Amino acid sequence: MTLPVPPPPRRVRLKPWLVAQVNSCQYPGLQWVNEERKLFYIPWRHATRHGPTQDEDDNTIFKAWAKETGKYTEGVDEADPAKWKANLRCALNKSREFRLLYDGPRDMPPQPYKIYEVCASCPTPAESLPGEEDEEDAELQRMLPALKLTVTDLEIKFQYRGQPPYSLTISNPQGCRLFYSQLEATQEQVELFGPVSLEQVRFPGPEGIPSEKQRFYTHQLLDVLDRGLILQLQGQDLYAIRLCQCKVFWSGPCATPSATPRPIQREKKTKLFSLEQFLNELILFQKGQTTTPPAFEIFFCFGEEWPDRKPKEKKLITVQVVPVAARLLLEMFSGELSWSADSIRLQISNPDLKDRMVEQFKELHHIWQLQQRLPPAPSVPPGQGLPAGTGPWPIHQAGMHQ
Repeated sequence: MTLPVPPPPRRVRLKPWLVAQVNSCQYPGLQWVNEERKLFYIPWRHATRHGPTQDEDDNTIFKAWAKETGKYTEGVDEADPAKWKANLRCALNKSREFRLLYDGPRDMPPQPYKIYEVCASCPTPAESLPGEEDEEDAELQRMLPALKLTVTDLEIKFQYRGQPPYSLTISNPQGCRLFYSQLEATQEQVELFGPVSLEQVRFPGPEGIPSEKQRFYTHQLLDVLDRGLILQLQGQDLYAIRLCQCKVFWSGPCATPSATPRPIQREKKTKLFSLEQFLNELILFQKGQTTTPPAFEIFFCFGEEWPDRKPKEKKLITVQVVPVAARLLLEMFSGELSWSADSIRLQISNPDLKDRMVEQFKELHHIWQLQQRLPPAPSVPPGQGLPAGTGPWPIHQAGMHQ
């Protein structure tokens, strides 16, 4: 028996196709919130959380998009609602013709949803021509210039053994210097402390450490951190330059795989993170060509060898650095990657009639608030919101009859 050969994936313009589906009213819940302002509502039920039925899976905009793009053929491919949803989410995230305005309540409502705006801007002809195989690579080239500013944000978390961490986020196009000293960096002492344009980030003091022995050794290390460790941003890359007398060991995405400790050589540049490398690995992960998402967290251990058999929680001083752009990209393209319902079993009762009524009122209120925040379109008088009885759940549905 010869099985039918599925058609190859094909390029489809998302904007005209999706607008036509909203207008068709053939998918439950997919409808205009405000057609004049080009705002539409799309149900976004999480299969792992809400357990959709087979009927719900068979008539969704996600399945329709998979069929339209040739990524799913009825009777040939195995049904995969989670993959269908991921495909449409990625297409919406990549498109310049849609903007996510509201991502629905975060408290697992019975009917989660998103609200998108159809934007007037269109991609250039060159952007709509690449074949399916080159689409991700073309997207990578478009994303790199746009991320030159966001890559400057770094989340930094200081951790002393057994103590609550101290965290902050810095945003400086040059980078920062991590140090512990009463001496201030000056323009005349660039050779000693690095450029004054760097964000100056001081280590927390050891005074809160209850153990006298631990406090003593921690202070011994901090005492040789006067010159500090520079985290330098250069283009799309992050480097470390060790100025301090304290030895620094590290692990991160640009580290050569090794079980032996990795020291940072003094006053030599060490590449810690490459945004281009991260994006390439993220694309491979999205294509299913790798099984694990790309790494982006960087760890430093001050004054003790790392990595070794000792867990980093036992080290006297560690610092975690996270490029914010990488974390946001992974969340955007991988959806519920880190928050699977399989790993957290929440205890919540099934909603009764009154619970559903409350959810309806809450969601209507969310939409009303959204309308108040948006600037009015030219064809809509200022202050006009949703008419009574319209929107995802008309008010007349929320009756008090039992």
